[in-house]
Amino acid sequence: MSALLTAQNLSFAYDGRTVLKGVSLAVEAGEFVGLIGANGSGKTTLLRILLGLLSASGEVRLCGDLLKSLDRREVARRATMAPQDNRVDFAFTAREIVAMGRTPYLGRFTPERSVDREAIARAMRETGTEGLAARPVTELSGGERQRVHLARALAQETRVILLDEPTANLDLTHQFEALELVREFTRAKGAALAAIHDLTLAARFCDRLLLLSEGQIVAAGPPAEVITESNLASHFALRARVKRDDETGGMIVYPLAANSSSARRVQAAQQRLND
Repeated sequence: MSALLTAQNLSFAYDGRTVLKGVSLAVEAGEFVGLIGANGSGKTTLLRILLGLLSASGEVRLCGDLLKSLDRREVARRATMAPQDNRVDFAFTAREIVAMGRTPYLGRFTPERSVDREAIARAMRETGTEGLAARPVTELSGGERQRVHLARALAQETRVILLDEPTANLDLTHQFEALELVREFTRAKGAALAAIHDLTLAARFCDRLLLLSEGQIVAAGPPAEVITESNLASHFALRARVKRDDETGGMIVYPLAANSSSARRVQAAQQRLND
């Protein structure tokens, strides 16, 4: 396998507050990698840096080339992102949003080609959003908007896809379907990195997990090695039981109680990082 997305020694601070410190990672072709961590651990910031939406010290490579050497159109032909905040201020239809995924391949006034229409139709069919095509996104539910933005990302036909909470606002069925789509994308030799809050879903679908805590990756590897009771206590301030599911082989997290003493240690460590 070859890495489609790599980062070396990324550091980022905002208003004097350290958000990331020395983060390095690699996502190979064919991999679905989950990014996990408590709220405020820097997951969204890291995704934005990897797409060039924020500047940070360190190095990012996209499909082998330095990110900073690529113009925005070329970046958009190689990588896309489905954001957690999917609010749209204008009453674009769902199809118009999905069609925006084809922008990197079209000139400013170039009409859609057959290949563009086919990509849009396929993405909407795969995400179950065909029935929403003519509806303004301002009238859609949060879950419907989430699926429309996933369709836009798929219509962009990149090698790399970044996702920020792709299951947010989705019911259980659509959560499962969305992550299945991402996994199918990687099986076609794409690479996916997704910030996921639901640890059981992350363990079920991801090939590897990266645990981000206090601005650093503190654990990386197969889900069974990362989602452990000790990691949950140390980095999520959560007392929990972790069991392996007999049918799927995935790890299931059973929360028991918030660990107040662990929470205080996590907060203190974050404060030291900021100072």
